[in-house]
Amino acid sequence: MKINGTKLKHNKNTASCETIDLPVPERVVIPMAQSLGGACEPLVKKGDRVLVGQKIGDSEQILSCPVHSSVSGTVTAIGEILMAAGRKCKTVEIETDGRQELSPDIKPPMITDKKSLCEALRESGCCGLGGAGFPTHLKLNYNAERHHVDTLIINAAECEPYITSDHREMLEDADNVISAIALIMQTLDIDNAYIGIENNKPDAIRLMQEKAAKYENINVKVLRSSYPQGAEKTLIYNLIGRTVREGELPADQGVIVMNVSTAGFFGGYVKSGMPLISRRVTVDGDIVSTPCNVRALIGTPVSELLKFADAQLDDAERIISGGPMMGVCIYDTELPTIKTMNGLLAFRRPQIKKNELLESGQTNCIRCGRCIRVCPMGLMPTYLEKAYDKRDTHRLEKLKVGLCISCGSCSYVCPAKRPLAEKNRLAKKLLRR
Repeated sequence: MKINGTKLKHNKNTASCETIDLPVPERVVIPMAQSLGGACEPLVKKGDRVLVGQKIGDSEQILSCPVHSSVSGTVTAIGEILMAAGRKCKTVEIETDGRQELSPDIKPPMITDKKSLCEALRESGCCGLGGAGFPTHLKLNYNAERHHVDTLIINAAECEPYITSDHREMLEDADNVISAIALIMQTLDIDNAYIGIENNKPDAIRLMQEKAAKYENINVKVLRSSYPQGAEKTLIYNLIGRTVREGELPADQGVIVMNVSTAGFFGGYVKSGMPLISRRVTVDGDIVSTPCNVRALIGTPVSELLKFADAQLDDAERIISGGPMMGVCIYDTELPTIKTMNGLLAFRRPQIKKNELLESGQTNCIRCGRCIRVCPMGLMPTYLEKAYDKRDTHRLEKLKVGLCISCGSCSYVCPAKRPLAEKNRLAKKLLRR
């Protein structure tokens, strides 16, 4: 397996910015779908009083995890929202009382075996905090008879430009990260753990090496800065040389991958019992006057984060949830902060003269091969695009579009501005149908 990639400007402007807790907003809107999987059903109704950490949404669907209130206050409505990714779901709207009274249900979990570990993860509302949002309890609840997992990989690469929330997690919550790793390894009988960090984070590397030195089987490995170094399959190959083939899960290769912020949250949850009710978010972009890392309560309007960072919203052309490569554009600044939002980027309206419009648009493929050279999965994006345009599902399967990780590298380097990554996403949906 050949691992390619592309070089991007890091733009890690907030790497040295300590996380600041945002004030409690006057109102929160908490979506019932914040992870990869089924949406929850509200457990409260209009007029109910709720407390911090109280479970307000749950579902019996397999791919789901519960939702908790991030504030104390009164439920003013059960509504509906269109999320940035195009998904509709129910919401619980809460008018806060400013008291932040804790729910009596908050207590540290008792973890003695795999079952209690996974139950604790589910009750915490934990999902992948790197952006994908896969429920963590399902990832760790693998079939031990089918999968012999011997390696835990902690993804601390954070290869997307601008975002530094994982970087700050390591600097500010290193003990929680390490304690979570040790607990998971002990409970699941995993032999080794590797923390993969890109070499543009020397302070985090030093600190994590110092903390991991107390454990013989927790290793910190330094990775070169290359996009998409943090992609799951790329990370596994670069750290331990194992190839996750098409149709396989990492567990099929004896590996579990967890984001470093997910590990940090779980380490804190084990000590306090406080479920996932807040999120560290990097706020940056060329119209943001005060780039920063903030901790926002789930349900806080993104407008509050942007105002705190002194963003000049009148000049905004794009506001992105996540990173510039794999994030999604936000259509309304009143959308709420959710569990998977690790970055909020705001960019200026481009100044394009009329005679430059043609030059800035899409042109025919010039067969330069750049997209093929940078694809980390060794795919041929330009051929995949042609196959999708013809709706040739047999060709798409033969070209292995299912291996595409939607990193966006092909679209980024294409001088003809072809929407290659976008076509791959549509092609995968076509095959699923």
